[in-house]
Amino acid sequence: MDKNDFTADPQRREFMRRSMVLGGAALTVGSGLMSSGGVWAAGSDAPEKKEVRIGFIPLTDCSSVVMAAVQKFDEKYGIKIIPTKEASWASVRDKLVNGELDAAHVLYGLVYGVQMGIGGPKKDMNILMTLNQNGQAITLSNQLKDKGATDGTKLAALIARKEREYTFAQTFPTGTHAMWLYYWLASHGINPMKDTKIITVPPPQMVANMRVGNMDGYCVGEPWGNRAIVDNIGFTAVTTQDIWVDHPEKVLGTTADWANKYPNTARAMTAAIIDAGRWIDASLANKQKTAETVAQKAYVNTDADVIVARMLGRYANGLGKTWDDKNAMKFFNDGNATFPYLSDGMWFMTQHKRWGLLKDDPDYLAVAKKVNRIDIYTQAATAAGVAVPKSDMRSHKLIDGTVWDGKDPKKYAAGFKIRA
Repeated sequence: MDKNDFTADPQRREFMRRSMVLGGAALTVGSGLMSSGGVWAAGSDAPEKKEVRIGFIPLTDCSSVVMAAVQKFDEKYGIKIIPTKEASWASVRDKLVNGELDAAHVLYGLVYGVQMGIGGPKKDMNILMTLNQNGQAITLSNQLKDKGATDGTKLAALIARKEREYTFAQTFPTGTHAMWLYYWLASHGINPMKDTKIITVPPPQMVANMRVGNMDGYCVGEPWGNRAIVDNIGFTAVTTQDIWVDHPEKVLGTTADWANKYPNTARAMTAAIIDAGRWIDASLANKQKTAETVAQKAYVNTDADVIVARMLGRYANGLGKTWDDKNAMKFFNDGNATFPYLSDGMWFMTQHKRWGLLKDDPDYLAVAKKVNRIDIYTQAATAAGVAVPKSDMRSHKLIDGTVWDGKDPKKYAAGFKIRA
């Protein structure tokens, strides 16, 4: 493509204009700015808050938040990130809403659930960036393996026999793990709302609950999928990247009030975590160091080996199969793993509608534009020297063959044979 072709495309031309404007702003904030290695650190662009409390749940995908603090990417942008360990997603929600936390490593669908008033108290929320893609799994118990239910098709046949009630756990009713679990079950003809019992269990408690027989399967983020295999109580039936390659997962979430009150802090915090994600993905050595760091008691509190295997994409499913997964957890992916695509937010609302959590179709695009703060992300990405995708929508084919592109969300939500 020559120069004329590039600038003739309106979308590309707008991207260039926006990047140059924001790039110019980044370069002219303060006289000592670039020489000190900092960005947005002088004048009226200085962060309004110097310390930010970011909540997290003990999961591998909290890594970019933790490493932004540990590797001091936050100092570059004039802030100090204080990661705070939380016990459950409900606790994260409550502390975000009441202001005890400035922001959080949080489930994509939890943010939309609060925004829509279906996941607790209704409050306007913002997503500043996506923290990662991929890296979750659906784990089934060894008791199911003993019955021959080693994949979705065989599980469906077992459930259809109605020998007993089968129980599956997710981590929050509107969250990502609930949506991956429901989607996978439905893709095999299992209606999660009618054919199974669904319970909510905090991520760090999944393995212990399966060990004592409280559920037959669960969906959660790593390392709690691999932990079940290491502890010989379950096996991986499917990874979430097999459900949707490069799916959105955790986000950096905050309230709209907070983002509006502290826009410079929001931008600095986002830029620091973008930097951390890029650093993690840059090398195997960085991933190894990240795994050893987040394995510590203050963070995930498990063996580093359990974390690093799947962070590096070295999978074993507990049934004798091993493979190198090129679609393992990604924290940067050339900026695609951090960009808050509008279509990603819209997808979660389509699933909330599908499963009866939303009674009516919202204005999907309008809500996504309100929640996903592409303006703040773009400014932060410019500060971090990261290119922004040319479109805020993307298209993917999921495990059941349906294509999601965000073009007709109402039709998409109503088009599933199995739904509430």
